[in-house]
Amino acid sequence: MKLTRRQFFELGGCLLGAAIIPRESYANTKKYATFIDITRCDGCQGEEIPLCVKACREENKERFPNPKKPILPYWPRKNYEDWSDKKELITTLTPYNWIFVQKVEVEGKTLYLPRRCMHCDSPPCVKGCPFGALTRQPEGNSVIDHNLCFGGAKCRDVCPWHIPQRQAGVGLYLKLLPKYAGGGVMYKCDLCDSRIKKGEIPACVIACKNQVFYFGERKEVYQMAYERAKKEGLYIYGDKQNGGTSTLYLSPVPFERIDQYLVQTKARFRMPVNIPNRYHQEINPIGKGMVATAVLSSLAGIAGALINRSQDDSKQKEVDRDEE
Repeated sequence: MKLTRRQFFELGGCLLGAAIIPRESYANTKKYATFIDITRCDGCQGEEIPLCVKACREENKERFPNPKKPILPYWPRKNYEDWSDKKELITTLTPYNWIFVQKVEVEGKTLYLPRRCMHCDSPPCVKGCPFGALTRQPEGNSVIDHNLCFGGAKCRDVCPWHIPQRQAGVGLYLKLLPKYAGGGVMYKCDLCDSRIKKGEIPACVIACKNQVFYFGERKEVYQMAYERAKKEGLYIYGDKQNGGTSTLYLSPVPFERIDQYLVQTKARFRMPVNIPNRYHQEINPIGKGMVATAVLSSLAGIAGALINRSQDDSKQKEVDRDEE
């Protein structure tokens, strides 16, 4: 594939615009949070699928990726991430499964932890995305714009929990540079963004039969979690991790012990306790300039790679003609 001059500048305008246009909104609206009481979660024993998982999949099924095959490697890499043959997998996070229930054995207790995006107060995924595909909404949740995402996975790299998951063979890059740019699109929980904007409750919260989830205005949720923790001797997770989040967990055992178990069992998703936030300040004009510079550098790199690839192809054709 050859990139024309027009295509190059169209691509540049698209990416640069996404990088420098402020996409976060801080309107005066309700901020929400969730606390997840794992003292009440039994993993939906007896159910074929945990009800929160089932509800999430049903709510978001129309937004799941439908990759175009054959999927080309993420050039210059020779591999790609394809979960399309594992759509029914519910024991981990995938582009088709945005919440799962993690089982741990700690201090003689069996605990079940519903795991999904934490929706950080100062989300590294939003700050670190070079294409502006992620935004933090006024309600406190972070959202991926699948129409802008190039699947570079920077969001997953900077997330302390590595939540976003990538599916190749979908996304904007297929229309622009299908052979050279982008790894696909990243997917994760957005806290049922369309629902909460209408004043409705996330699907996972409604579906839970044991009232494991409590969803409401942030101040109320934090207050209830702190009161429960103090009254019942429970431990809290998510209020300080990564600078604070909109997702709190209540546990009968320390989260250090939970994470030790996850480390020992080589779990794919952990719960580290001491997590500093590397992007604690809001993006300022200097930061936006750095993002724009990064985008332009990436674009220049793509262009250079295309030129080199084109030159290599031309040389190879000359060699082929000489051999003939």
